[in-house]
Amino acid sequence: MSTKKKVAIIGTVGLPACYGGFETLTAYLVKHLHQEHDLTVYCSGKKYSKAERRSHYESAKLVYLPFEANGAQSIIYDCLSILHAVLFADVLLILGVPGGILLPFVKWFTNKKIIISIDGIEWRRDKWNRYAKWFLRWSESLAVRFSHADISDNDAIQNYTARAYSTRSRVIEYGGDHARKQSITDAAREKYPFLAQPYAFKVCRIEPENNVHLVLGAFAELPSYPFVLVGNWNNSAYGRQLRQEFGQCPNLHLLDPIYDQTQLDILRSNCHVYVHGHSAGGTNPSLVEAMCLGLPVLAFDVSFNKATTEHKAVYFSDKAELKKHIAETRIRTWKALGQEMQAIADRRYNWAVIAKKYNYLINKVYSTKSQEAKAGLRPQLSYLPATELVQHQLGQYGALNMFYEETKA
Repeated sequence: MSTKKKVAIIGTVGLPACYGGFETLTAYLVKHLHQEHDLTVYCSGKKYSKAERRSHYESAKLVYLPFEANGAQSIIYDCLSILHAVLFADVLLILGVPGGILLPFVKWFTNKKIIISIDGIEWRRDKWNRYAKWFLRWSESLAVRFSHADISDNDAIQNYTARAYSTRSRVIEYGGDHARKQSITDAAREKYPFLAQPYAFKVCRIEPENNVHLVLGAFAELPSYPFVLVGNWNNSAYGRQLRQEFGQCPNLHLLDPIYDQTQLDILRSNCHVYVHGHSAGGTNPSLVEAMCLGLPVLAFDVSFNKATTEHKAVYFSDKAELKKHIAETRIRTWKALGQEMQAIADRRYNWAVIAKKYNYLINKVYSTKSQEAKAGLRPQLSYLPATELVQHQLGQYGALNMFYEETKA
């Protein structure tokens, strides 16, 4: 009988989860794997008051550090977490790349095994200045190169890491089956009168990469169609400016963050169509949750969203295209699309299945004696038509598309 591995989970805000995708992932890994491994989760002391802090969460040990998990402090937060974890952990599961600068030293001078999830292509996000983008790209390259296994949450991200770093990452998606369909209650109907008629819905961080300005601009020109957007409007000048500009449009309902899962699910599970404007990164948790709820998806036209929805959603690339889809798509088409999205989600975005994939990877990496646990890749160059490259959002990689196979040991 094998003994439990000591696994440190690094890079999240912490538990209980109420902030983002990595936190929800961590919560479900703890739920499904706490009997398989001894888990330690690092938490931001800036997000949990002393009264909220606890020593354990579902038998996982919690360690608090006095730094923010996101933004500029994430580098210090992740690096200190890594330094602490090498003192006891067998496997470091690192979610995100800011701590990548330490990984060469961990790999060279310890026998710890490293698994990294790069969380999309973070350095491309518009919110970072050019210096931050440079650092994140450098850190990403170190994280992928010096980890024993790297995880992509999306086929498009796997393609990117293969081309950029000649490595075959493992695709492990996010789950979304924690979202539940909810009936409209009398209290909800009184609080949100728009529930009485068809409406579109979106929940996201209010950031340029989520194309909030584009989506609001489109629905502002569709005054008879209600649109509900839940987000953190007050966290940035961008959000405050948009709320001031569009807040008076009678068909636009710009709501503050809703942390009550049931209330959020009432609003989104009863919408007519789910609008997804995410244009950077990988598999987006809110998109996966919408699919698990069986919602028809109208998504921004980028490779990540297409990979998540298996190219079967409806896509828009500008305001005019979004308006056209809303105005011209028939109800029966939306309903059929919702059923298709749910079928994909049931097959791919189930937390129990995802936890098993993580468990398999943890055990495989731990049992590999060599420090070089990764399979290498060698390119096989093949010319593809430019139209096909554009169709698959690969044009940025040039006229050559590279297919890879694992190098035989």
